[in-house]
Amino acid sequence: MTETTKTHVILLACGSFNPITKGHIQMFERARDYLHKTGRFIVIGGIVSPVHDSYGKTGLVSSRHRLTMCQLAVQSSDWIRVDPWECYQDTWQTTCSVLEHHRDLMKRVTGCILSNVNTPSITPVIGQPQNESSQSIYQNNNVSSKPTAAKILGKVGESLSRICCVRPPMERFTFVDENANLGTVMRYEEIELRILLLCGSDLLESFCIPGLWNEADMEVIVGEFGIVVVPRDGADPERIMNHSSILRKYKNNILVVKDDSNHPMSVVSSTKSRLALQHGDGHVVDYLCQPVIDYILKSQLYINASG
Repeated sequence: MTETTKTHVILLACGSFNPITKGHIQMFERARDYLHKTGRFIVIGGIVSPVHDSYGKTGLVSSRHRLTMCQLAVQSSDWIRVDPWECYQDTWQTTCSVLEHHRDLMKRVTGCILSNVNTPSITPVIGQPQNESSQSIYQNNNVSSKPTAAKILGKVGESLSRICCVRPPMERFTFVDENANLGTVMRYEEIELRILLLCGSDLLESFCIPGLWNEADMEVIVGEFGIVVVPRDGADPERIMNHSSILRKYKNNILVVKDDSNHPMSVVSSTKSRLALQHGDGHVVDYLCQPVIDYILKSQLYINASG
C-alpha cells in the first residue's frame, strides 16, 4: 500500500488538560506509532483541544492557563498542535461538535471532502502545477528540496491555531479549494483523510454509563469519525465495548492501541499531578514536563487548590 492509498489521519484529543501531562503527549505518540505499524494509516497531525471554562469541573483553572501549559508541553513536537477554538466559544462544546468543527475546518483548509469511517470519500483532491497562480496552503513550497513534511496554515478569525500535517508525495502539486476556478486540471489525486478521536479507555468506559452521553452524539463520534483508544491502568477495551450497544455496533471503528510499551498510563492523570504539586512531591517530574512545572510555579496554580 502506497502513501497515497493509505488513510491519512488527524488525531484529536479533547479534555480538561488540567494540567496536560507527559502521559497525554505519550498517548499521541503511542497512537501514531501503532497506526503506522498497521500499514493502513499515516498520521499527519495531532490536535490538543482543551475544554471550555464553563465545563464546570472542580479545580479547573482558566483556559488561559491551560492553553499556555498545553502549548509549552507540545513546543518540541513537530506534529502536535494546540487549538483554542473550543476554549474561545461562548459556552461549553460537546465532543461531537468539536470533531465536526475540525472536520469542516480541514475541508476548508485542504480543499478536500473528509470521509466518514464507513463511507470513504470519492471526491478527489485536485492538483494544479506549482507555476500556476493559485496560492498554496502549505508553508513550505520548496519543491526542489522534496520535503517529506510541511505545515498547513489554517486561520479563520483570530481563534484558529496552526495545524501540523504531513504532505503526501505529490511534489508538483498543491491542494486547492474544490470550488476554485481551476482552469486546465493537470491531475487528480484521491486522498482519504479522517479525523479520529484519541482517548484513554476511561473515556471509552464512560460511553457505557446510561445518560452520560447523548446517544445521537455517540453515533456520530463512533459511527462517522471513529476512535483510537489507548488502554489505561489495566482496563480491557474489548470488555468495555461489550457493555454498550453503540460501541458493539461500530466496533470496527474503534482502534485499540496494542504495543509493547510498559509505560504506566497512570502518568496521564492530571489529578495525581495536582496532588503532587500540592504536597510538594518531587515525583511531579514524572507527570509533567519541566516547562509546564515552571509555568505552574510561576503562576501559583494548583498549590492551594482542593480539586
